[in-house]
Amino acid sequence: MIDSFRDLRVTVMGLGTFGGGVGAVRFLVQSGARVTVTDLRHPSELQSSLAALATTPPAVWHLGEHHPQDFEQSDLVVASPAVPSDSPWLQRARSAGVPITSEIELFWERQRGRVVAVTGSNGKSTTTTLLHRLLETATADVTPTAGTPAVRVWLGGNIGHSLLPVVDQIAPHDWVVLELSSFQLETLDPLRPTPCVSVVTNFTPNHLDRHHTLAAYRTAKQTISRHQTPDQFAVRNLDDPDVAAWPTAARRVGFGLRNHQTEGLFVPDWGGRTPQHAVWRWNGTEEVVSLPGWVPLAGRHNLANALAASAAARVCGADWSSIETATRSFRGLPHRLELVAEWHGVRFYNDSKATTPEAAGLALAAFGETPQIALVGGYDKQIDLTPLVQALGRAHLRGLVFLGQTGPELQRRWRDTAGAAAVPSLLADHLPQAVAWCRSQAQPGDVVLLSPGCASHDWFRNYEERGDLFRQLVRQPPSAKPQSPPSA
Repeated sequence: MIDSFRDLRVTVMGLGTFGGGVGAVRFLVQSGARVTVTDLRHPSELQSSLAALATTPPAVWHLGEHHPQDFEQSDLVVASPAVPSDSPWLQRARSAGVPITSEIELFWERQRGRVVAVTGSNGKSTTTTLLHRLLETATADVTPTAGTPAVRVWLGGNIGHSLLPVVDQIAPHDWVVLELSSFQLETLDPLRPTPCVSVVTNFTPNHLDRHHTLAAYRTAKQTISRHQTPDQFAVRNLDDPDVAAWPTAARRVGFGLRNHQTEGLFVPDWGGRTPQHAVWRWNGTEEVVSLPGWVPLAGRHNLANALAASAAARVCGADWSSIETATRSFRGLPHRLELVAEWHGVRFYNDSKATTPEAAGLALAAFGETPQIALVGGYDKQIDLTPLVQALGRAHLRGLVFLGQTGPELQRRWRDTAGAAAVPSLLADHLPQAVAWCRSQAQPGDVVLLSPGCASHDWFRNYEERGDLFRQLVRQPPSAKPQSPPSA
């Protein structure tokens, strides 16, 4: 670990828009490093990140291109998790003997708190944010006494907020709740991370354009519990047989929508009905937890997310009263099955964060027999689209819009399914056209659902930009003239 960054020449590769690059730059500038930021994107694509660094700018900006000297004549390269390890620019650094690290590695080496780490293919952001809320509520109920300091609860990682600039403020008794992506976990593995609690929501194929094989993707994800010790906890979705079998030395804590007869939090006999209670099994005892009204978010997947967060909070010491209070008031996150507008009895939901077929399938299932007009498709991550096509076949569809790079393939496969001919559909050229068509097809009582099941990098910079435009479009009164499509 580097003890001092003063006067070190540090290149931050990939500023990004999700907070990690900004956090690394802030930390390094505050630590006295001579920082160069290099990113292939044009400044117009990085406006929010550039504005965030107005008071702590780097010494050098190289935007729109990379320069060889930034990698070959640096003392350290801090690479964005989105940069593949086999990038030729990183190879230049290695050949020159320049060490490479990442924002999450810098943070992990320096943080002193009690870490609760969350990962999964779907649901990790909602679970992470809810878990943070649960622990905040639980610690707020504890009045500090003489000799017992107040406990703070921090939120960071892949959630879009870097804790690196404030790492010195995190005390050993604080809780640190981190969402960790497969990219971050892959870089963390050499540090042998041992979170106090690890949480895995589920596992389905994703990011195969980066990891290339399902086995490599799984190996990266398993870093979250690979090095844990027997005095730590591994919270696992036992409804997912893949996740349930992941090896760990930590004490296993289950959750699920079936009663698995092991330690953990379970809803017995879901059966598609609104569950009335859950069972918490721990240390040889069994406790019934009342559920009606407990989870206000739609869909059985959000109930599973709530079970995961609650089980983790419970092993961290939260009581059921504070867990129930926090969960009842939780309203979800932007771009996650977010109700954004209602016009003439038609509800519009933004689920742009659904970037996998499985996530979109969960959103489609959340509305049961309510007629839906679904918008699906986007950037091709080289993953199997079959689960999305199957989920569309099970949904009660009034109409269907195909978007982006995968749109033609999804349309072709949809036309081969039974009943497809009875569902009006559109292969859209852009999102404004898609929304206008949805309005023309929708009837009172319908749901219009943007849940693409694919990433956004073909038409948009990220899923947030996609969701923001959808929100803007559907909030225009139906009589308003649709805005022009975004320029390419």
